[in-house]
Amino acid sequence: MTRTARSLRVDAVILRHSDWGEADRLLTLYTREQGKLRAIAKGVRKIQSRKAGHLEPFTRAGILLAKGHDLWIVTQAEATRLFQPESEPLQRMGLAAYVVELLDRFTYEDGQNWQVYKLLTETLERVCDDADTFIPLRYYEMRLLDLLGYRPLLFECAACGEEITARDQYFSADLGGVLCPKCLGRGVSRRPVSLEALRFLRHVQRSGYREAQRADPPPAVRQEMEALQNYYLTYLLERSLNSPEFLKQIKKQL
Repeated sequence: MTRTARSLRVDAVILRHSDWGEADRLLTLYTREQGKLRAIAKGVRKIQSRKAGHLEPFTRAGILLAKGHDLWIVTQAEATRLFQPESEPLQRMGLAAYVVELLDRFTYEDGQNWQVYKLLTETLERVCDDADTFIPLRYYEMRLLDLLGYRPLLFECAACGEEITARDQYFSADLGGVLCPKCLGRGVSRRPVSLEALRFLRHVQRSGYREAQRADPPPAVRQEMEALQNYYLTYLLERSLNSPEFLKQIKKQL
């Protein structure tokens, strides 16, 4: 159904909401059918509202929307999956917040991308259910970058295009990839990346999820991979995310 239609039924994940008027909420949704969009949920802050419990963040829901003057209006909503982990609930909800915030920051209301929606819902499932969430998160970051056109160059030099040899290298966020030794003096910002971290990052980038999850990097390499991804994501977004700092505070309390 097109955006010009008077109504629209979507399968959506609620990314966030904010109060709107006296009793309404403004929802930011990521939908399978239309990508990212905003909608008004009227009266959901009232105690007697039947829709309120179906429209909380980290909820997957079937939603019927009606075209308003400027925004869509929620007329029906039924939750189909609440992404609420049973084990380590606070930490895993923090990870879910990271997944959602990253998508929210990178995307606009620019049309359907069912692959991004599929990646989002699968990653939220994995964050809630998988024993080890490290690979699900690194796979999510890498695949999201691929789908949105920011794929980092890990196999050839981002400056000259030459094949990267098996040795410790540098990664440049400015150029979007690894630099060979000949291109280190180009005056761009960069940070070192070890051979082991690069090897695992390549594995995650070129593999489907089943193959990627077989990777089990040691703690030091995990820390380096996470820091490198965060360095690149922060550069692309031109600002830091809020959820990583929240996760750090949670870890201090554990």
